[in-house]
Order: sequence, then C-alpha cells, then structure tokens
Amino acid sequence: MSAVAVLRLPLSVDLGGFVKLLQRMQVPHRVSEEAGEQVLWVPETISEDVRVLYQRFPAGDPDQQLDIPEQAPIARPGFVQQVRHSPVTAGVLLASLIVGALTLLGENLQAMAWLTFLPFRILGEYIQFTPLADTLASGQWWRLVTPMLIHFGILHLAMNGMWYWELGRRIEARQGSINLLGLTLLFSLVSNYAQYAYGGPSLFGGLSGVLYGLLGHCWIFQLLSPNPAYRLPRGVLAMMLIWLVLCLSGLVSMIGFGEIANAAHVGGLVIGCLTGLLGGLYNRRKASI
Repeated sequence: MSAVAVLRLPLSVDLGGFVKLLQRMQVPHRVSEEAGEQVLWVPETISEDVRVLYQRFPAGDPDQQLDIPEQAPIARPGFVQQVRHSPVTAGVLLASLIVGALTLLGENLQAMAWLTFLPFRILGEYIQFTPLADTLASGQWWRLVTPMLIHFGILHLAMNGMWYWELGRRIEARQGSINLLGLTLLFSLVSNYAQYAYGGPSLFGGLSGVLYGLLGHCWIFQLLSPNPAYRLPRGVLAMMLIWLVLCLSGLVSMIGFGEIANAAHVGGLVIGCLTGLLGGLYNRRKASI
C-alpha cells in the first residue's frame, strides 16, 4: 500500500501528541525529516481522514478523553460535511445541474441562448450570431464565462462534474473559496475566448476548459511548493494529458464523441499552469521568509 505525505510542518511544531494519538488508534504512519520540515506519511487510502483528524486534534489527546475502541476506524467526512467545507465547488456543480435541466442538456436552444458566448437566433437551418463587440457593448459581459455551465449530454455533464468535484475541493481546501471562485472565472474566461478566437462563432460549452486550468494549476503549484492537497496521482495527470493529445489529433471526434473544444482545453491548461507558477513561487517565497 503506497504512503503519501499528509502533513509537512516546521521542525518547531510539536507533533509528538498527534503521533501518540495515531498510535492509540493503530493508524499506520511514519515521520521523516526533509528539507528542514517534519513529514508525516500515512497510507494513501486514509490520508484525507488523518488530515481532518489533525485539524481537530493537532496536539493529540493527552488526557485520553476520546473513547477509542481497539482498531477503531477513522470516520470519513460525510457528503453533507464535504459540501459544507467546499461551498464554491458545490455551488458551481449545482449551477451546472440547474442549467443542464433548463437547457435539456443542449436540446433547448432558446434557453441555451441566454448563456452562450455569443447570442444567436435561428434562421431556418442556419444560426446567426451577434458579433462579440456588439454583445459586449450591450452589457452582456456574463457570456464570457457562462458557457462553462452548458453541457451537451449526460455523459458530458457527469464527467466534467466528477473532475470539478475532485480538483475544485483540493484548491478550495488549500487556497480558500474566494481563490477557487476567482480561478474558475479566470479559466472559464480564457478558455472560452481561446475557443472563440480559434474556432470563430459557434456553440460550445462545458467545464472542461476550467478543468484543464485547475489541473495545470495543481500540477505546477505542486512542483514548486509541494503540499498534500495538490499531490495528484501520476496516472490522473498522465490520463488527462493523453486525452488532450487524442482530442487534438482528431481521433476522439472520429470515433463518435462529437466536436471537441480543443482550443478551450489548451487555453485552460496554459493559463492554469501560469497561475500555478505564480502561486507556487509566491508560496515558496513566503515559506522561506
């Protein structure tokens, strides 16, 4: 079973009380010293549980007030508790579900027209788009980000929702709700404009551009300033990058997945890597002061 670093603390922090608590609970663990920090390693399957436990009992339980039976499992936070700790992540997903219901997952063009990058109207078998300059001049600035809420099909919504729940919670837990909201809007703006600039006026949407932004942010941030929250399994990173290459090659569209917003994916990944670079450098500099 692979172990992960669940805590990285300065040497001045007394971790002894918490280690004794882990011993009482019979939780497999080890402590090492790396680069002037003490690192607590636990099995990957219980890393989130141990992190939550430390937030509640950083000094352990010296008076043994906790009633811990033998081999007691660490309670995993329930769904409601996870939502409470990740309001922005949950809010974006809820908005996507509501928009999915109102637009019938892309079938209701009249409802979808309120959220697309450019307003449009149907003329027979053709779609006429309003130019971007006219759209912004009329005050419809929300369209720069709202395409992220539009999804075409249940699989599209389910896959994007699953990955946003996974990546969004990591960033919200590490950098806070306001930062996640800002990053989400920034990634949506850049990926949507990239798709428009590359593909011209068209119907596109989904959270995938934002997801590649979140992926790039966690990836580069973790390289520069390692922390448990952004430690993604190598297989996840490799899979998403391979999927991006397959989409760019045209193979995914050829086998029946429809048109892919490749420019949005690339734009999201590039801006995400940039924010990860800036955030990682800032965090590393702050830690060295």
